[in-house]
Amino acid sequence: MKDRKKEHLEIVIGKDVYHSYNYWDDFTLLHNALPEMDMDELDTSVELFGKKLSMPLIIAGMTGGFQEAGIINEKLAQAAEKYGVGMGIGSQRAGIEDASVEESYAVVKKYDIPLKIANIGAPQLLEWNDAVEKAAKAVEMIDADILAIHLNYLQEVVQPEGERNAKGCLRKIDEVAGSMTKPVMVKETGAGISREVAARLLNTDIVGIDVGGAGGTSFSAVEAYRAMMRGDAIQEEMGKIFWGWGIPTPYSVMEIADLCHDAGVAVIATGGIRHGLDVARAIAIGADAAGAASVFLTCDSIEEKMEVFMRSFRAAMFLTGCKKPEELREVEIWTL
Repeated sequence: MKDRKKEHLEIVIGKDVYHSYNYWDDFTLLHNALPEMDMDELDTSVELFGKKLSMPLIIAGMTGGFQEAGIINEKLAQAAEKYGVGMGIGSQRAGIEDASVEESYAVVKKYDIPLKIANIGAPQLLEWNDAVEKAAKAVEMIDADILAIHLNYLQEVVQPEGERNAKGCLRKIDEVAGSMTKPVMVKETGAGISREVAARLLNTDIVGIDVGGAGGTSFSAVEAYRAMMRGDAIQEEMGKIFWGWGIPTPYSVMEIADLCHDAGVAVIATGGIRHGLDVARAIAIGADAAGAASVFLTCDSIEEKMEVFMRSFRAAMFLTGCKKPEELREVEIWTL
């Protein structure tokens, strides 16, 4: 488990694992040449899951389960605290099953992060007879405000040791969401959420859906590199075949936003988010917040990258004449 997680991290940092196209570039916010406002009047803050964020941004869950991951999570937590944004962590299965690596996740408890998101995988919930208890342990491990149950069946299909049983997954999500004292959301991990899947999820007690769409890191690509490292030519080719698989993030958001908002469920746009302009685009097409992950792993300075997010989001608001993030929903959007 530790080796696999470490390999994932090293590949994301050191290899080209991005989709060939970033779908956020399909969307242009209409420029307002006369915004008639003072940029200092902008209020970029939002409320998400009952917590106030300085801007609608979440550092999406990426890693955990080994020493180096703990160092990365601490640096991300420091930035999340300083800039007042949300933060998730990588899948906590390792920490739940092995107390020796728990600190690589629990380190985030030391920081005053406005929204902390615990993370467990749907495939693991199916394995565990005591799924609710283990889900509660994940929340307790980082003193989380909400639990994310992640869906990663694309990765499981191309991963040599993948867990490919999805039978009963929705029922298990419903069981956990209905039993937890903390709220529960569902997140995809790079392949997107369709309208039909969102409709089924809305029959459970979840409070949010992170579409986790295509356009950013491809975990099929990550697994292709892992297979290559092991000399597994068949699984390597599988990873390459499905490298570009998935529903593009912005199109997934547009598919489900009205359905979710009618049900009082928040929508998060993770997948291919590079800067504050992409965050503004996400809000404009219906998301409540955006999540970014690998850009914080591959940059020279997490704080500098966060500063770019903040400044470019403010610039996008100013150049569209919006004083508050929700006003972005009224901005005209041009599409390719």
